[in-house]
Amino acid sequence: MGYGFMEHGWAKLAHGPANFERLLGQIGAPLPHLTSWVVPAVELLGGAAILLGAYVSVAAIPLIAVMLVATFTVHLRYGFSSIKTIGLTPAGPVFGPPGFEVALLYIAGLVALILGGAGAFSVASLTHRFRKTPQPPEG
Repeated sequence: MGYGFMEHGWAKLAHGPANFERLLGQIGAPLPHLTSWVVPAVELLGGAAILLGAYVSVAAIPLIAVMLVATFTVHLRYGFSSIKTIGLTPAGPVFGPPGFEVALLYIAGLVALILGGAGAFSVASLTHRFRKTPQPPEG
């Protein structure tokens, strides 16, 4: 899941924040210039935190917010399914715009991480294991 967020954040930067800013303007998002930089940063940094298992609960909150905004401003109008075959060409299938299915899956995964923790192999778990437990005073 962390890699998925990082991939989406990197794609927004690689295609140029100005292109993402235009898209944000088309959907009526407030402050598109600022948002065109904040959203990829949240996706990259939050995705890295999720991937590593560090500060998972903290990183999950802004990532959920990004997914909710994407759901209500972009994906909702296309229905639930993330895969819509709208045609078939000799080169293969042609797909329509994705619905909100994948956004809901990301949100569910983030909520699961908040409730269940990052896991045994996470940075958080490893650092917790190596911390010294305070010893009660003798006497």
